Parts: sequence; C-alpha cells; structure tokens
Amino acid sequence: MIAVASLMPFLGGALAVGGMAAALSGRRELLIRWCCWAVAVPVVVGAFWWGDPGVTALALVVAVVAALEYGGLLDVPRTDRAVLAAAVSGVVLTSWLAPGNEVRAAAVGALAIAAIPLLAGDTTHGLRRLGAGLLGLVWLSVLAALAPLGTTALALFIAVSVGDIIAYFAGQRLGGPRLSLLSPAKRWSGTLCGAAAALGVLAALSALSLPTAIAVAVGAPAGDLLESMIKRGARVKDSAQWLAGSGGLLDRIDSLLLALAVLLLLS
Repeated sequence: MIAVASLMPFLGGALAVGGMAAALSGRRELLIRWCCWAVAVPVVVGAFWWGDPGVTALALVVAVVAALEYGGLLDVPRTDRAVLAAAVSGVVLTSWLAPGNEVRAAAVGALAIAAIPLLAGDTTHGLRRLGAGLLGLVWLSVLAALAPLGTTALALFIAVSVGDIIAYFAGQRLGGPRLSLLSPAKRWSGTLCGAAAALGVLAALSALSLPTAIAVAVGAPAGDLLESMIKRGARVKDSAQWLAGSGGLLDRIDSLLLALAVLLLLS
C-alpha cells in the first residue's frame, strides 16, 4: 500500500477533473456536490495523515452523525438515537484503545440498546425499536475498522467514491435493465461501469486484492441498496437535509459501510 502523501497528486487531479466536469455540465446540483467533496477530501486525508488518533476521531464524528441520522430516518425516540450513537462510538474507541475487544464492546452496546424499550415497557413499538437499534449497531460499527485498516481504508473510500460517481453517470447515459426495485434509478450498466472504475482506482493505488475487489464490486452496490431499502421503508428520499446537494452523511457513506464489512469478512 502506498503512503498517504503519495495520494495527494491523485486526489488533487481527481478533484480538478471532477470540478471541470461539474462546471461543464452546468448543473447546480453537481457543482454543490463537488464543493462538498472539495471540503471533505482534505479533512479525510488529513485524518489519515495524523494516524490512528486522527482516523479514530474522524470515525467517531461520522459514527455519531450517522447514528443520529439513522435514528431520525426510522423515527425512533431521541433516547434510542443517543444510546445507539454511544454504542457505536464505544466500539470505535475500543478498536483503538483495546484492540481485539470490539465484539465485547458491541455486546455491551446491544444490551444497552435492548434495555431502553424494555425499561420503558413499550409494548407497542418496543420490538421495532429493538430491531432498528441492533441493525444500526451492526451496520455502523464497521467504522471501527477504519483505524486498523489504515491506508487500505482510505484507498477503499476513494475507490468507492469514484465508483459511485461513474455508476451515476454511466447508468444515466447507457440505461438498460434496473439493478433493483429498491432503487429504480440505478441500472446494471452503471453498476458494472462503477465497479470497473473502482477496481481501476484500487489498482492505481496499489491496493487491489481479491478482498478489496469484492468489497468495491459487490459490497459497495449492496450497501447502497441496503440504505435504499431502509429509506423506502421510511418513505423518505434522503437520510437528512443538512449536507448541501447530498442529503445526509449516511447517503454518502452507505456504499463504504458495506464495502468495509465485506473487506473485514474476507481479510
């Protein structure tokens, strides 16, 4: 794996090309999204440059925001959202301070999540709250892998991001069969083009292996569909509205989350 410093020219070039493409498209939405990326990429790279403390801090911020968005998406009580955010944060911190004990931390978090509807005696929505909390814990706790994976996680982030962009444009231009009823706008043509682009990025970053290839080609599209399923169940378009042109943070990291999970299972 190449060093973080070696990624600077690649990322700078990618942002420049993306900015020109967004400007030439004349679409305000794409320009806003590019501005978000222009801010986010230096923050993410800076965190990885700092090392484990920086990546852990980044993972904690992302975990808390994503947990709150997820809780709002499923309309669970604020107490449930706070406990989920604390539980995921506990797993992230454990991966840094006490590696090897992540499962124990997740088990403690699961007990805390289960305790909330139990103590409240919620006979009407208790089961739904419990299921939502446990799914959120499993889904978001993979953020704990960011620090241990190091620059491999950064390469995965870049590859998945590029793959998402290529899949979006290729699917619009090429059309063809739909990928899934969960997300009617997505096409197999776009998914395959996006996977090819992501594999190319991994190869360029010297991070291509069988586990990372499966993570970006299979895990990333599946992660996008997983969030689409949750949003369709909640009957909303985006996980939040605060991120200009992109909805919420969860909408930006859905593909990365399942890609990380697949990489962990295969590594």
